[in-house]
Amino acid sequence: MGPRPVPVAGVMRAAAAALAGAGIDSAAVEARLICAHVLGVDRSRLMLADGLDEAAIAEVDRIVAARAGRGVPLQYLLGTAPSGRLELSVGPGVFIPRPETELLVEWILARLPAPTGGVGLGPVVVDLCAGSGTIALEIAHARPDARVHAVELHEAALDWLRRNAAARADAGDTPIEIHHGDATDPHLLPRLRGRVAAVVSNPPYIPLTDDLPAEVLGHEPATALFGGTDGLVVVVPLVDLAASLLAPGGHLAVEHDDTTGAEVAAVVGRRGGFGTVEQHTDLAGRPRFVTATRHDGADDDPTAQKGITR
Repeated sequence: MGPRPVPVAGVMRAAAAALAGAGIDSAAVEARLICAHVLGVDRSRLMLADGLDEAAIAEVDRIVAARAGRGVPLQYLLGTAPSGRLELSVGPGVFIPRPETELLVEWILARLPAPTGGVGLGPVVVDLCAGSGTIALEIAHARPDARVHAVELHEAALDWLRRNAAARADAGDTPIEIHHGDATDPHLLPRLRGRVAAVVSNPPYIPLTDDLPAEVLGHEPATALFGGTDGLVVVVPLVDLAASLLAPGGHLAVEHDDTTGAEVAAVVGRRGGFGTVEQHTDLAGRPRFVTATRHDGADDDPTAQKGITR
């Protein structure tokens, strides 16, 4: 007869202590997530599990050591990250979805034309700098009628995007169309010019700095983080591309660094024939994304701008 399983509570306490000793603020929560992952149970049912055998404890120890010793993001170690209504696969080479992006997704979903046809017969949406697919796949999940295109340049991120798109299609969501391309290329997606209802993007937007958490700087790809010295290197040409893709009345939503909201709004306001430009904050009150509507000649002054909104 082999050794008896070790109770979950004891393993979880030891994991939390090791994580806390490494300076991880959410040590108890992360310990719970790690144990639930290793046992393959929902976090809410973790304390009902029988316990962990030697192999499971060794796996918990491996994950804790990587998290505490090398600062590897927990999402990479678990292989998944929450993304609004979805759970997406992530790992080295792709930006980890953040909760703030969900606000941008909800803004776009509230403004897409109402469903009028079957699957794939509704509005066209383009996600530029798609990364893991968080925006594109959330929209496709919420709007089965939408025709969603996701553009990603970097091969490592593209692999994660394809993996997540295939998983969501297998789960029954409307498949998205993936493009290996550069969101700063003015000639991108020529067949969609003037036909798109919404362009959305969470581009590389952080002004160059080394003042970021070590687990971000040391593990997440710089190509997904930094937008040049001013944070606008990708944003400026991306806005021009968006303007060429959008139909009159189509919407643009671009996430940005919390220090560059006014600059991004100014870029959108002076380029591409957009109508009223709005700045939006996240749940912490920090400037987070800018939206605008393609001018159709019958609405707002295209140079008009509004203040920050929630």
